[in-house]
Amino acid sequence: MFSLSLFNHILQPFNTTYRCWSVSMLPGSEREAVDSGGKIIMPPSALDALTRLNINYPMLFKLSNKRSNRQTHCGVLEFIADEGKIYIPYWMMKNLLLDEGDMVQVESVSLEVATFSKFQPLNSEFLDITNPKAVLENCLRNFACLTTGDVIAIKYNQKNYEMCVLETKPGNAVSIIECDMNVDFAPPVGYQEPKHEKKPATEDMMVDPADLMPELSGFIAFKGSGNRLDGKKKKENTDDPLNQVKAAYQRGIPDYEYTLGTIQFLRNIRPVINDKENENQDGFKPFAGSGSVLKTKTKKN
Repeated sequence: MFSLSLFNHILQPFNTTYRCWSVSMLPGSEREAVDSGGKIIMPPSALDALTRLNINYPMLFKLSNKRSNRQTHCGVLEFIADEGKIYIPYWMMKNLLLDEGDMVQVESVSLEVATFSKFQPLNSEFLDITNPKAVLENCLRNFACLTTGDVIAIKYNQKNYEMCVLETKPGNAVSIIECDMNVDFAPPVGYQEPKHEKKPATEDMMVDPADLMPELSGFIAFKGSGNRLDGKKKKENTDDPLNQVKAAYQRGIPDYEYTLGTIQFLRNIRPVINDKENENQDGFKPFAGSGSVLKTKTKKN
């Protein structure tokens, strides 16, 4: 039979304090996948202690900074760290407000499986990705769990993107290992929807063609008056219907009184002028001057 003290030791969860270092301080080859994921590296003694305890698999842990009252959740990748040390991603150290070599408490936990999560990119450049959900799903394979309020870092096309975890269901901390999780995105920080101008209605777009023509003012070509060689003035006949048609007609404006099926021929008919009326009129007479002879005539006796 087991003693009571040994029975309590077996049921006791894993709870230890380690010195924390970023993954870049880990000896050996560079591990970019660890720094852009949500798993930590622990010492071999931690594995030995975990196998002796009654814990749930997969192994999930809660990291706590007692000084700043900050906490997050993670999984474990390997047990190759030096004794008394753990190596965690840099984004996780920022969330916990930890510096290199600070003390952090590591406690084993059991989390519910995630059903929903909502993320907010901290940079609008994340919208330039063709399929952001597929990219996020692929990057989350390096994570074991999510915590509401964390700012995680993912890497895509040699570029880092920071994402704030706004919401997780069914709890504030969930496991995302082998789960069917719905993902939603909030607008990036500082993002503004583009403004679309309202198109005018069809009735407002209809314009009278007469309003588009310029007014007949100022200089008008070929609008001057002429003089006859015989000195007579041409009298304008205001009663002539042809002049009335010319005055009413403006170039470029359609004839709204046009009757379908008819053709109009406007002929330039020369009006008849009464020359007798202009004979007694005073005024300028072209070519009406007098001449002189250079040779003087001699008188005959």
